[in-house]
Amino acid sequence: MAPPSLLNPPVHRINWSGLTDQGHVRLNNEDAFLGLAFDGHEVRYLGKTGDSSTASSDFVFAVSDGMGGAKSGEFASRIAIEKITKLLPKGYRLSAQGMKSGFQDLLAELFSAIHRELLKLGQAYEECAGMGATLSLCWFSPEWMYFAHIGDSRIYYLPKEGGMTQITHDHSQVGWMQREGQLNERQARSHPRRNVLNQVLGGGNQFIDPHIGAVGYRPGDRFVICSDGLVDGLWDHHIEEIIRTPVPAGSVPLSNAQRLINAALENSGQDNITTVVVEIFPGTP
Repeated sequence: MAPPSLLNPPVHRINWSGLTDQGHVRLNNEDAFLGLAFDGHEVRYLGKTGDSSTASSDFVFAVSDGMGGAKSGEFASRIAIEKITKLLPKGYRLSAQGMKSGFQDLLAELFSAIHRELLKLGQAYEECAGMGATLSLCWFSPEWMYFAHIGDSRIYYLPKEGGMTQITHDHSQVGWMQREGQLNERQARSHPRRNVLNQVLGGGNQFIDPHIGAVGYRPGDRFVICSDGLVDGLWDHHIEEIIRTPVPAGSVPLSNAQRLINAALENSGQDNITTVVVEIFPGTP
């Protein structure tokens, strides 16, 4: 889907909410999420909820799920998030100049840098051996959402017109079988090898091939980034239903991220649960 010309990019408002929960079973939280706004001069960390304009900043939201012995999984996901903060803001210049062709190389290099760092630490410290992390990242410029992904965290796209699409590929044999039509959602969720990944950042793997792409967005569109703990508790149609259903009048106002996590905890909570929800609104130039 191609948005209007980059010669006069429209201004949008971006509303977001993000949250992570340890769940009912795990002793620690190996998930992490990030929200950043950046321009040519500074990087700003975003709170758990907020609303801002694309007039002068780009935005990045990401979810990472760490894995490894002891607390190395927790460490791995945080390394992934910290690298994004340091490396991605240089891409603002590409966005400001409308050079959307450069985003793919930039995101590939970002993921490679995180991968190399995790491999180096895994080789240097016994307690970090084999540690790895998934990473699903959305970068919002004025008209495009650029994404990069590896592992089984997910990015969903909910266009204004209705429906919901998982735009990332689960990097697993089960994910491939589902994309090929060999398994339906119910079969994939109950498959004994559903949690066996063939690509993560680090994890002792020498080579990675992240899924990178772009989506042109418009007011009314929504995006959900989440770890597999959310999917463990909610079917895809439940995620869409929660996001598209307004909070009833008179009830306690909860963010979309909180509503999703509450529902996932009620249905499962066997894993850490993390989600970031981004909504697009018309902006004022």
